[in-house]
Amino acid sequence: MAKKTTLKEFESVFPKLEEVLLEHAKSYNLPGQALEWYKKSLETNAVGGKCNRGMSVPDSASLLLGRPLTEEEYFKAATLGWMTELLQAFFLVSDDIMDGSITRRGKPCWYRHEGVGMIAINDAFMLESAIYTLLRKYFRDHPCYVDMIELFHEVTFQTEIGQLCDLLTAPEDKVDLDNFSMDKYRFIVIYKTAYYSFYLPVALALYLLDLATPDNLKQAEAILIPLGEYFQIQDDYLDNFGDPEVIGKIGTDIQDNKCSWLVNQALAIVTPEQRRILEENYGRKDKQKEAAVKKLYDELQLEQRYKDYEEKVVGEIRSLIDNIDESQGLKKGVFEAFLAKIYKRSK
Repeated sequence: MAKKTTLKEFESVFPKLEEVLLEHAKSYNLPGQALEWYKKSLETNAVGGKCNRGMSVPDSASLLLGRPLTEEEYFKAATLGWMTELLQAFFLVSDDIMDGSITRRGKPCWYRHEGVGMIAINDAFMLESAIYTLLRKYFRDHPCYVDMIELFHEVTFQTEIGQLCDLLTAPEDKVDLDNFSMDKYRFIVIYKTAYYSFYLPVALALYLLDLATPDNLKQAEAILIPLGEYFQIQDDYLDNFGDPEVIGKIGTDIQDNKCSWLVNQALAIVTPEQRRILEENYGRKDKQKEAAVKKLYDELQLEQRYKDYEEKVVGEIRSLIDNIDESQGLKKGVFEAFLAKIYKRSK
């Protein structure tokens, strides 16, 4: 039987990796003040999240093997998992600056910490570099070392083009609903979220176990990208229709002029009069205008539209999972575990 990792087990690996990263920085005679800064940046930005992406690497590896991982296997898989968390940290530190965000994980964003400011841009670069320091340290002799490097580079680029399209499509200070479309929305979601959140952890587990045949990677991608798209659409739905007390935050997509699934669905079915309501109220930092959009979403029955979409897409994903060819080591359980975490979630 496969074994699911816990956050505590996963986090227990980080101090050893942090030590490697700090030793690497020390090897350049980095002054003590800068070394302490790097340490604080690592601990503030890489640690403290839910670590779902990172833990998916050892979980997927265990499911692929059909048994619990040995201590050595777990360490290697968790190390790859921490690299995905470092990639996430690199994106979040940068994203918060671009969006002018105030808080992250219930605390001030890194760039808003006292004395940090735009130094955070360089800290983001250092978080990204840490991935390759750890890859070289622990995987240089692995037969898939170059494949892993290329995977991280490619997924980083994919996420960056998704972010670029997002920033150009929905700037917070300029509302233009003509700029929105489902095609743009799908592009943003697939490249900004699905590749690094869903495909990357499973691809890393396949490379780690030397199971990354072209067919296995292709099958994994064909399921995980639609799963990632479904996850983001669900996020957009919860932003408006979810319970803030359960989610732990109040949705801001309407006020933030987000190119979300809901607004794109609305634009596809509105009457000219309803379109005018959207034009006048969407993307404004105003509670009453937000309420007008929410009322329109209710009139358009977008909640039911989402529920119909959910059942349809989950049926399609289950069908893709059922058709997996397990002869080359890929296991249906890997994808069933992802789907079980997401289906009907409330936060």
